[in-house]
Amino acid sequence: MKKALALLNGYIQKGGPLHFYLRMKEELLKFGIDLEMKTNQEILSWINSEGFIQTKELTPYSFCLYLDKDGYISKMLEMTGLRLFNSSESIYLCDDKMLTHIALANHGIAMPKTISAPLNYVSSFDERFLFEMEKKLSFPLVGKRNFGSLGKGVFLLRNHDDVVSFERNYQAEPHLYQEFISSSFGFDYRLILLGGKFVAGMKRHNESGDFRSNIAQGGKGEKIEIPLSYIHLAEKAAQILKLDYCGVDLLKGKNGESVLCEVNSNAFLRGIEEVTGINIAYLYAQYIVDSL
Repeated sequence: MKKALALLNGYIQKGGPLHFYLRMKEELLKFGIDLEMKTNQEILSWINSEGFIQTKELTPYSFCLYLDKDGYISKMLEMTGLRLFNSSESIYLCDDKMLTHIALANHGIAMPKTISAPLNYVSSFDERFLFEMEKKLSFPLVGKRNFGSLGKGVFLLRNHDDVVSFERNYQAEPHLYQEFISSSFGFDYRLILLGGKFVAGMKRHNESGDFRSNIAQGGKGEKIEIPLSYIHLAEKAAQILKLDYCGVDLLKGKNGESVLCEVNSNAFLRGIEEVTGINIAYLYAQYIVDSL
């Protein structure tokens, strides 16, 4: 039986990541592949004194299912010759929300107006940028930390005081400001893609009054037929980012058009498999085998 590696973060091994691993282990066994779980703490990688990448013994593994966002280890593992699903470059582009939008810009993909906050090395900030940004986006607007998932670090800012508070809290880390798509308040569409092709989708809606639709923030999934135009936009984004597997989150624009919100390189399986009844883990396992 062939062996493969599933790499998880050493500090987050429960919930969605662990369920993802267990589902993939179950389905890969059907193809004669034993998926072993290790964490980024266990897979020690380093650059030796001669300037070459080294790591713990990886020869038993035919590929790595990379279920973390550690960009340094993913890149070093690839440099040893190990095939990763997804690639380190794709993970890197999806992990940073601003980089995602930059990578997808100039490709005809509708997205909210997005402004990157200036890099700040000091304890204070200049409000002139905030006033200019507010004029461009208007209130309410969305403030996002560039790194994060499950809807965490995403805030609806209703006035200048909210913006100042957000800026004060996150000025020392990468963050962005975005146009608020009010026509999609509390709901969005999660599409799962394999090899740049649509395989499953659901509508997520939050009835608690929260503008975020993430299931982790109280949202619920609903099985619906995804509009073809939404599928085309999601496929285009996944192909540009060269993702083996991803979840693309789309908002509904004021005229019903699809608007790209985010792309998640490690979108969890449980919710969408339960809602749609589609065995996404099996399809992903089959995709991996075919790719190899």
